[in-house]
Amino acid sequence: MVFSSTVFLFLFLPAVWLLYLLIPKRAISARNALLGVASLLFYAYGEPIYIVIMLFSVLFNYAAAIAIGKSEHKKRILTVFAVAINLFILGFFKYIPWICSLLPFEVPLPALSLPVGISFYTFQILSYVLDVSRGRVAVQNNYFTLLLYISFFPQLIAGPIVTYDDIHDQLASREVTLSSTAYGIRRFILGLSKKLIISNTAAVIADAAFSAAAPSSALAWAGAITYCLQIYFDFSGYSDMAIGLASIFGFSICENFNYPYSATTIRDFWKRWHISLTTWFREYVYIPLGGNRGSTARTIFNRIFVFFLTGIWHGANFTYIIWGLWHGALMMLERLLHFDRLEKKRPLRPLLRVYTLLCVALGFVVFRAPGITHAVRFIGRMFSFGGSSADVTGFFSPYTVLVLALGVILSAPVYAAVQQKALSCGKESLWNGVVSVLCIPLFALCVMTLASSSFNPFIYYIF
Repeated sequence: MVFSSTVFLFLFLPAVWLLYLLIPKRAISARNALLGVASLLFYAYGEPIYIVIMLFSVLFNYAAAIAIGKSEHKKRILTVFAVAINLFILGFFKYIPWICSLLPFEVPLPALSLPVGISFYTFQILSYVLDVSRGRVAVQNNYFTLLLYISFFPQLIAGPIVTYDDIHDQLASREVTLSSTAYGIRRFILGLSKKLIISNTAAVIADAAFSAAAPSSALAWAGAITYCLQIYFDFSGYSDMAIGLASIFGFSICENFNYPYSATTIRDFWKRWHISLTTWFREYVYIPLGGNRGSTARTIFNRIFVFFLTGIWHGANFTYIIWGLWHGALMMLERLLHFDRLEKKRPLRPLLRVYTLLCVALGFVVFRAPGITHAVRFIGRMFSFGGSSADVTGFFSPYTVLVLALGVILSAPVYAAVQQKALSCGKESLWNGVVSVLCIPLFALCVMTLASSSFNPFIYYIF
C-alpha cells in the first residue's frame, strides 16, 4: 500500500485514525496494539509473503538484544552474530542475485523479489541492537512494542530511519493534541502535493530523456535537472507524509531533508539530504572506524568506505556504487582544498552552490541510469551541446512550466524563510490558517491527479 493511493487516503487511514481516537488516551497498550495490527496490514497489502521475513527479523533481534543485555562477557560475540544475521538477510535478498548474475557460470536461485522497505527496517533494527550493546538504551522486553517500533506504517517503507533511542519514550507515553493533528494533516497534504504534483510532473520529462536512444543536449540537460526535482520532491514528499502521519498519532519523528539544493558543498549537501541515513552511517560506521581522529589517509579511507556503503545500500548495481564513490571523492577533495574556508567568504557562495548543484546533478545521472555505459553516454550528450532541441519542446506545456518553476522555488528555503518570518512576528496562528486554507485546493488537485493516473510508487520503495 502506498500513501498516494485512494485505498490509503479514503479507507485505511480514516479507519485507523478513527479507531485510534476511540481508544481512551490512557490505554496506550491498546493504541499500540491497534497501530501494530494496522502496520502489519499496511505492509501485507503489498507484501503478503515477505511480512514473514520482517516478523522473523524482529523476533530474532528481540531475542538477541535480551541475550546481549544479560551477558556481559559474550556481549561482543552476540552483537557481531546479530549484526551478521541481519546483514545476511539483507544481502540474500538484495545482493546475492546481483552477485550471481556477474559470475561466469549460472547459479540456480529461487525467483525472489526484494521485500519492500527491507533496507530501512534492517537499519532500524540494527541501530536498536547496537545501542543495546553500547548501553545507550535499555532492552525492550515487550516483543509487540519492538514490533511496532519497526513496523510503524508511516515510516516503514522508506524512512526516515528512526533510532530506538529517539522514539522509545513515545512508545510508552504520548498525547494526541488538536495542534499536533492539524500540523500532521497540513504536513501530510504538503508532502502528498510534492509527490503527485511536482515529482510526477518532473518524472515525465526525466523518464523520456533517460529512455531516449540519442537525446539532444537540451533534452539530456532537461532530463538531468527534472530528475533532480523528481527524486527530491518524491523522497522529501514521502518524508513529509511520514512525519505528518506520525504527528496525528502523537509521535514526533526526525526530519529527513533540509533544502539540500541550497548546499554550498557536497559535505553540506549530505548534512541536508537523507539526514537519517547520513546520521546512521556516521554513528554506526564512520565514528567506530575512527572518524577523522586519525591521519589524513585514514580519514580519507573512512569517508570513502562509508560512501561506498551508502552507494551499495541503495541497490545492487555498479551505478549506485559509482554514485556513492563520486560523493565520497568530492567530499575528500573539498577537505584537501579547504572548502570550509571558501564557504565563509560570502561572495563565493553563489559559485559554490553552482558547483554543488552540478556535481549533484551529474551524480544523479549515474544514479538514475540503468548502467554505467548508459550514464557515460548520457553525460556525453549533456556536454555535446548539439542536436535539435525539438525533442524537448513538446514536454513543456504552460502547466508543466508552472509546476517545474514552483519546484525550483520550493527546493530553495523560501517556504521556510516566510514561515520563520511569520513566526518571529507572532503570526503563528495566521500562518497556520493560511497554510490550512491552501491545503484544501492542493488536496483536491491531488485527488484529481490520482483519479486520472495509475499506480504512484515512490522512488525509494525499491531500496
